Amino acid sequence: MTAMILDGKATGEAIRKEIAADVKRLVESGGPTPCLVAVLVGDDPASQVYVRNKHRACQQAGIAGDVRRLPANTSQAELLAVVDSLNRDPVVHGILVQLPLPVSDNPALRIDTRAVLDAIDPAKDVDSFSPVNVGLLMQGRPRFLPCTPRGIIELLCRYELKTSGKHVVVVGRSDIVGKPIAMMLAGTDGVCGPDYANATVTIAHSRTRDLAAVVRTADFVVAAVGRPRLIHGEMLKPGVVVIDVGINRVGESLVGDVDFESASLVASAITPVPGGVGPLTIAMLLRNTVTAAQALSASPM
Repeated sequence: MTAMILDGKATGEAIRKEIAADVKRLVESGGPTPCLVAVLVGDDPASQVYVRNKHRACQQAGIAGDVRRLPANTSQAELLAVVDSLNRDPVVHGILVQLPLPVSDNPALRIDTRAVLDAIDPAKDVDSFSPVNVGLLMQGRPRFLPCTPRGIIELLCRYELKTSGKHVVVVGRSDIVGKPIAMMLAGTDGVCGPDYANATVTIAHSRTRDLAAVVRTADFVVAAVGRPRLIHGEMLKPGVVVIDVGINRVGESLVGDVDFESASLVASAITPVPGGVGPLTIAMLLRNTVTAAQALSASPM
C-alpha cells in the first residue's frame, strides 16, 4: 500500500483564495477591512519566519496586517500595555502574540505567557487561546476554532476522509492541538458537518502504557507530541489515516512526529512535513480574523 499524500500547501492556497473573496465581499458591502496585528517580542529566528509568513498571507488575502516588534527586554507590564491598546483599537479585529515569549534570568523581565494570552480580548483572540473561547468550544458553541485543529478538519473534509463512527487516537495533550482536536472530533457537529466529527477519541501521551498497542487500534492518528519520528509504520493499522502535526528539526532537516517513509507504506493517507498541516494553520488564522471582522460589522452600533 502506498499512502495518498494530503497536500496541505495546495489546500491552504485554495482556502486563502476563498478567504480573499470573502474579504472582497465584506468590504464591498460596506464592512471593515479585516485587520490582524501580530506582536513579536525579541528576535527568535523561527518566530520571525512565522510572523513574516503570516503577514505575507494577510497581504495576499486582502487583510490589513501589521507587526508590533518589541525588544527582548520588554517587561510583562509593557507587553500587557501593548495588548490593552490593541484591545481598545476599533480598527484591529485580531490579535496574535507570537509564541514562545523570551525567557529571561532577570526576574523583572520574566513574562507569564498565560497572563498575556488571557489579557487578549476574547472577541479578538483569533488563536482561540482565551479561557472564554476555550470554554465556548467545550460547550459546542465556539466563537473561533483553534487554528491548527480547524485546519486538520478542513483537510480531512476536502479529501472526504470522514471520521464519524471511527476511532481516532490523538498522540499529545497540548492546549494548542491535542485537547482541542480531540474535543472537536468527538463533538456532534463540526465545522464541516457531522461526518467530520462524531468520532470515538483516545488521547495518548508520554505516560500511556504500550503506546504502540494503543496507536495500532486507530482508524485515524493525529500525532502532535513534538518528538521526531515517534510513530513508525509497524505501530499503525493498515489503511489508517495519519495526520502529522509535528515539526522537529533534526540536523538540517525538518521532520514530523511520524516516520514518513515507514508510515506511508501502511497508511491509506498521510500528511507530509513540511507541507501538510502547517499551511492550513495560517489559513485558519486568516479565516478567524475575517470572522471577527464580520462579527463587528454585524453588531449594532
